[in-house]
Amino acid sequence: MKLSRMKTGRLTILLPLLLLTGCTVGVRLYPVQGPLSAQNPLPVFSGKISGGLNFDVGTVSLAVDGETFNGRWNRVLPSDVAPTSSMWDAVYGSGYYVSHVVGDKHYAKAAITGDKGTLLNVEFYQIEAAENRVHLFGVASDSKGDIYKITFKSA
Repeated sequence: MKLSRMKTGRLTILLPLLLLTGCTVGVRLYPVQGPLSAQNPLPVFSGKISGGLNFDVGTVSLAVDGETFNGRWNRVLPSDVAPTSSMWDAVYGSGYYVSHVVGDKHYAKAAITGDKGTLLNVEFYQIEAAENRVHLFGVASDSKGDIYKITFKSA
């Protein structure tokens, strides 16, 4: 049990660091709102996000509902922050975006068109937690009306 907690703690620290230093982390997208969220069983989609130094720029590669998305993400500057984001609030609760995401220096976005013409907006950010741990949180939405929660895992 103690070894399991140690491995989990290290993974919690290492995943965001990998993203920040140019490595790749795997992601999963879970539909939480829209047409795909009504399917049973609930579909789960996967992909990869790679990061650049200083959380400035990186790449996104995703496969969602039979469509491939490849593009770049960029850090969001405080001057580029939207006053609201229904994606964050749909996944994490009302007011989450304004309370947690806005103003974070490790906040990034990507707008990617898939190989079948669907637009996918991806957003994620990193927070520092107790004991020098960091966590990544992410959301996405597509032009078909779906909103997704993104989880991060080792690639």
